[in-house]
Amino acid sequence: MRGLFILNADAYAKIYGPEERCAIDELVEVYAPPLTAAAVRERLDVLADAEVILSGWGMIPLDETVLAAAPKLKAVFYGAGSIRYFTTEAFWDRDIVVTSAYAGNAQPVMEYTVAAVLFSLKRGWYFARAVRELHSYPPKGAVPGGYGSTVGLIGLGMIGRMVARHLRQFDLHLLAYDPLIGASAAALGVELCSLDEIFQRAHVVSLHAPWLQETVGMITGAHLASMQPNATFINTARGALVREAEMIAVLQQRPDLQAVLDVTYPEPPPADSPLYTLPNVVLTPHIAGSMGDECRRMGRIVVDELRRFVQGEPLQWQVSRAQAQIMA
Repeated sequence: MRGLFILNADAYAKIYGPEERCAIDELVEVYAPPLTAAAVRERLDVLADAEVILSGWGMIPLDETVLAAAPKLKAVFYGAGSIRYFTTEAFWDRDIVVTSAYAGNAQPVMEYTVAAVLFSLKRGWYFARAVRELHSYPPKGAVPGGYGSTVGLIGLGMIGRMVARHLRQFDLHLLAYDPLIGASAAALGVELCSLDEIFQRAHVVSLHAPWLQETVGMITGAHLASMQPNATFINTARGALVREAEMIAVLQQRPDLQAVLDVTYPEPPPADSPLYTLPNVVLTPHIAGSMGDECRRMGRIVVDELRRFVQGEPLQWQVSRAQAQIMA
């Protein structure tokens, strides 16, 4: 079976280390050096013999023109998360198998979130800032802590479920909002409730919903304004899900609230955005997902999935057209 790597050069280096490349070479004949989307556009004939494409960030959109140049293509193995940006109607009509390593990218997001949740329950962000500003220790006041406190999760996709499972190790009460989840919520140990109720009841709210047309702007200023004193809002999903101007206004009016934002809209925020200077905002540059050697986890998922495909075994991470539409 013959294959190609198509992705950004830096993505190739991050996702596919020496071990992953060696394992792939044992499974398929990679008949050209790794190619970027732009390079493929310039010489579509390189696709003529490709039966499988190994990819990651920077995959070429599989439109009618590209697919016509790849008549033998059977499967695409994507070493990252969402496949929505490169799959098209023409692609789905061809019935080509596509898999994603989104489970590998979910792991570090879960780790970032759990760490942020636990630190937030100690009001760690506030105390670290207050000590620096005061050159002394501030009054401790009310601190939720990790015993009996309430954490709210918005979205129970793969990341939200992983966060719930890991937070169950602690003495916390978990709330969740996800209109698509049903009886399986009980197995996760979460209490389903409305979006409004999550903000009103939780000491920490963490956002994990996908970026869809119907989720844009779903988090309003009113939601944040309804939060308990000293509560924290964490966003590792997408910035567009939050009405940012409204959030900023509430954070300016409620200095007791804390926002931990790994994503914004746009990214990065404009140079004059108050998000850079608000004392109750912690802003990180979209680092919750795979960084450094964490990316190799996604490459390993591609290797394992490719092996199953070559050996005719059931695939673990194949993505359907319906699933692709709700991936973050």
